[in-house]
Amino acid sequence: MLTCKDASHLLSERQERPLGFRERWGLRVHLWLCANCRKFERQLDLMRKALSTLGRRAKAESQGVDLTPEARERIRKALAERGGHED
Repeated sequence: MLTCKDASHLLSERQERPLGFRERWGLRVHLWLCANCRKFERQLDLMRKALSTLGRRAKAESQGVDLTPEARERIRKALAERGGHED
C-alpha cells in the first residue's frame, strides 16, 4: 500500500508523464482510502488549470490581442475574401 508521501509524488509525476499500470492502480486504491490525498489531487488540478489559463492570457497579451481561435479564423477568412494577406 502506498504512503501519502508516495501518493503525492505520483500525483505530481502524473502531471509530467503517464503512470504505469501498478502506479495507477496503487494510486487509485490510496485515493479511494485517503481524503487528504484526494484533496491534494484536486488542488494540483486547480493549479494546473489556473497556470494554463494564465499562460494563454500572457501569450495573448504579448501578441496584443485577446481573441479566441474561432474569432481569429473568422478574421483570417474575411481578410482573404477581401484580398488581404494570409500569414
